[in-house]
Amino acid sequence: MLPAMNNPHEDPAALKALQDDIYREKILRARKQTPAERLADVFELSDHQHQLMLAGAMHKLKTRDIHLGWAEVRRWMARLDRVRENGLYVTERTS
Repeated sequence: MLPAMNNPHEDPAALKALQDDIYREKILRARKQTPAERLADVFELSDHQHQLMLAGAMHKLKTRDIHLGWAEVRRWMARLDRVRENGLYVTERTS
């Protein structure tokens, strides 16, 4: 029988150590990936994010109509484009 593990959530130091281990493992795994594997991961994350946006749009509209959901996502994305194009949103500091 395996010994019982302490709950890391009860000890802030143990939780931080666990978080650090998880982060380190992710970094080491990413460094071993080929460019093609990294690109595949980006597409997978992008697809997942699009599905989350669709789910959020459909929830907001209280609909099950996927076409209405995608129309709302497109509206959101167009709004972001307008904000960026008008200089109201920047990705780098200007000063």
